[in-house]
Amino acid sequence: MADSTTRSKQDIEAEIAAARQRLADNVAGLINQVHPKAVMQRGIDDARGLAAAEFNNAKAQVIDENGQLRTERVLLLGGAVAGVVTFVLLVRGILRSIRRD
Repeated sequence: MADSTTRSKQDIEAEIAAARQRLADNVAGLINQVHPKAVMQRGIDDARGLAAAEFNNAKAQVIDENGQLRTERVLLLGGAVAGVVTFVLLVRGILRSIRRD
């Protein structure tokens, strides 16, 4: 009498074929995952996502929920930009005067 755990040759071959297909799919997935173009595309997608998030964050700093400018923040930002420009111009003037001497 045959044991219920006994498998036929066809069952074993089917299991081997299924395992072979799973292995092939896994290898193909790994190759696609580490392919230079795929890695580059993931990097580009990550950079785009980060840039979009940072843009939205910066936008939220100067525009409120109603779409109105936050004037106090815009003035602070303008003051900071003016300060940086003034600093660069002062350093540039100092360096020019040092070179002339």
